[in-house]
Amino acid sequence: MQPPSYKVLLVDDEDAILENLRAFLERSGFQVFTAPNGHQALNAIRQSRPDVVIMDVLMPVLDGREALRQLRAEANWTPVILLTQIGESTERAMALEEGADDYLNKPFNPHELVARIKAVLRRARRDAPPLSAAWQLHAGELTLDRRGKRVHLGGQLLTLTPKAFALLEYLITHPDEIISRERLLDAVWGWEYPTGTRAVDTRIAELRAALGDDAADPDYIETLPGQGYRFLPEVRAAG
Repeated sequence: MQPPSYKVLLVDDEDAILENLRAFLERSGFQVFTAPNGHQALNAIRQSRPDVVIMDVLMPVLDGREALRQLRAEANWTPVILLTQIGESTERAMALEEGADDYLNKPFNPHELVARIKAVLRRARRDAPPLSAAWQLHAGELTLDRRGKRVHLGGQLLTLTPKAFALLEYLITHPDEIISRERLLDAVWGWEYPTGTRAVDTRIAELRAALGDDAADPDYIETLPGQGYRFLPEVRAAG
């Protein structure tokens, strides 16, 4: 899908990870260059203008989150996907609010990384913050206020459980992307949460009831049998 002109900067302090991922991404059609820490990554971004950055969080000299903060402080909105071994959903949420476009937990399937890169490139706004960093999001008549934890539909306040709100928040920040139940479970409930994927289906049903969305002919959340869910409308950021 992706032409070779897409440039990927891969940032990690482990040589084996750099070499293995570099080879895989090059076979997937990307131009890849690397950096061993956040400091060198910032220099490479300024000089070479990659299309997307894949950056580890835990690194010496300058870690991934601090490098991301410095990049965004310069109003540089090059898409960034963070790689992390931290399973806490609050930690990952903070990284997204600081301007990451997405994150992926280690260890991961490299095919999943390629899928995330393609999704981020499709929705990236080169000169604007990612949807994941916006405080208010609009999709048709739907408005999600991340600061106030409120959702309005056609001007009417919806009543949602905290998990249903978090699920909608994740879907709306990843529009037109097929997201598996397992990924939603990891993102919303956390990787150690003692529950199964049926919890995702239950909250999806709650969202559909609140939105008045017909599962057979959806306006907002589409079910893809055996694959997961997809948020359908175009999403705009404000604030």
